[in-house]
Amino acid sequence: MGLDQRDYYKPSSFGRFSFFPPVLKYLLIANGVVYFIQIIFENFNFNGVPGWYFLNRYFALNPLTGVDQAGVPYNFQIWQLLTYQFMHGSFSHILFNMFMLWMFGMEIENIMGQRKFLIFYLACGFGAGLMQLLLAPVLSGGLAPTIGASGAVFGVMIAFAMYFPDRYIFLYFLIPVKAKYLIAILVIVEFMSVGNQSLVAHLAHVGGAITGFIFILYDRKNRYQQGNVFGTFKKSGDAFSSSFKKAFRTGPSSQSEIEDAKFYDINNTKQDESNITQAQIDEILDKISKSGYQNLTDREKKILFEASKKK
Repeated sequence: MGLDQRDYYKPSSFGRFSFFPPVLKYLLIANGVVYFIQIIFENFNFNGVPGWYFLNRYFALNPLTGVDQAGVPYNFQIWQLLTYQFMHGSFSHILFNMFMLWMFGMEIENIMGQRKFLIFYLACGFGAGLMQLLLAPVLSGGLAPTIGASGAVFGVMIAFAMYFPDRYIFLYFLIPVKAKYLIAILVIVEFMSVGNQSLVAHLAHVGGAITGFIFILYDRKNRYQQGNVFGTFKKSGDAFSSSFKKAFRTGPSSQSEIEDAKFYDINNTKQDESNITQAQIDEILDKISKSGYQNLTDREKKILFEASKKK
């Protein structure tokens, strides 16, 4: 799959928009290290117990009930909701998951910021694990330990579809499909596959997708209450009115009070757009990658909005 950059604004040079933002980079490294440990443990025995069995028993997501192939009751532990996300069953398994995480997660972290993206990613993994734990005994034909980052990755994919619904993704590098359609189809296929006798944890995929969807909706609601991407008409109008009344009630003690009225009216389309420079845009993108879009000032949001109209 490849990405087409046509349907949203980004400077052609990408500024300081990182292709490997910190949290994503560390997640890739952590998954790789854990997989390397899994390979090593395959060559060890612990009092006659194979190393892979030991890892699966204590760190894979064990079912709440039932027994394994050896007739031993499964050993669920609360920390497994975290550790299972970093384990994989094969090289192709981890390669596919990490590629999808990088492809979709790169821009999501740049938008959310490091802290929120980490919380979002792990929350999707937790949601995926909980759905697998609670519903697999009812909806799946068999029980087994669950491993893999794909539940969390499905959450990241949902976030991508919600942030960039009209972005084109090239399926097999040939067929352009909008993100909102492709990812919706993938989730529907996973939902319809629940209960199939296979090694794929479809319930975990659906759980990660649902968790991601709820997280983005909740986060978006909070951001709109505080002031949405470009500011609501009401809040910008109130800010302008407040500044205007203050200036004429007390008398403009300085030119800055009059300029503030213009500054807070971020929907004012008469503002001169020619002063927006590439350096300003690069600086704002760098700030997004470090602390998230929600920490931009109204003026910085205005600059991005005006730049997007010029693109």
